[in-house]
Amino acid sequence: MERTKILVTGGAGYIGSHAVVELYEAGFMPVIIDDFSNSRESVLTGLEQILGVRVPFHRVDCNDAEAMRAVFAEEGNLRGAIHFAAYKAVGESIEKPLEYYQNNIGSLLTLLQVMREFGVEALVFSSSCTVYGVPDKLPVTELTPTKKANSPYGATKQMCEDILRDVAAAPSNRLKTILLRYFNPIGAHASAKIGELPLGVPQNLIPYVTQTAAGIREKLTIYGDTYATPDGTNIRDYVHVVDLAKAHVVAVQRLLDGKGEVVETFNIGTGRGNTVLEVVHAFERATGQKLNYVIGPPRPGDVPAIYADVTKATQELGFRTTATLEEALASSWKWQQSLAAVS
Repeated sequence: MERTKILVTGGAGYIGSHAVVELYEAGFMPVIIDDFSNSRESVLTGLEQILGVRVPFHRVDCNDAEAMRAVFAEEGNLRGAIHFAAYKAVGESIEKPLEYYQNNIGSLLTLLQVMREFGVEALVFSSSCTVYGVPDKLPVTELTPTKKANSPYGATKQMCEDILRDVAAAPSNRLKTILLRYFNPIGAHASAKIGELPLGVPQNLIPYVTQTAAGIREKLTIYGDTYATPDGTNIRDYVHVVDLAKAHVVAVQRLLDGKGEVVETFNIGTGRGNTVLEVVHAFERATGQKLNYVIGPPRPGDVPAIYADVTKATQELGFRTTATLEEALASSWKWQQSLAAVS
């Protein structure tokens, strides 16, 4: 039986590559678009080793409308899309706001235009808990008011959500969209063939943790220990990337089955918050590696604490995470070791 084709923009990226695996294993045919601006071609080899096939791939910038049209025309019969392609580092977005607005908003507008031209009417959008800003109350639900974003990155996610709601409200609209608001993805595929692969100095906590444990970085800096949290460090909801990838399969199936509203929003997290120091100690327990860490000043744009209420995703999507924090961290370390073995 022919597999249903789903376009995956940014499909060679961290979350995108794991979603490609889960889509294929669920019976779909993922079609990857990526320009390797924030990923590496070696990911395609890892995917082929996991799946035993090379899924369709197009080296394309999602801001390039003509190139996008060529992909839609060549592939034919795309049934839906998952839009991951975006710049994603909070700190970098403060340094390069123009690039973030251009890329993150421009790529969505181009994708929506081309989807409309080719009659593709199902979209899963990669959003973020950064849309909540600094919340008044925890945990955050999908009804928690969004506030002024703490960074241009967060602002682009808010704007993209607004664009998708405006598109949905148009009388001529045929598109159905699910907005998945991610919390903090960590971990790697059990095979250690794909995982988080930062270019240059990591912007996220876990790659910095694993690189410090591996001796690539001299020490881990924890940014601030005077927040109003149990140990003074930031609280985040850390979700295993494989669990997060599986949520996309559920969302795609929901859209293709015609269920739900024209636009729906779901938090994808574990429903639990952990401080940075708790993560450090959990990593040490899970791997037996001692971490050299120091406390530094707080970073601009960092939210003190945020974690998800996942009731809606559990009840309406039938989705819940299964991996523990220690399991996710152990998979990150296994991935780091696999990188060292081939370098």
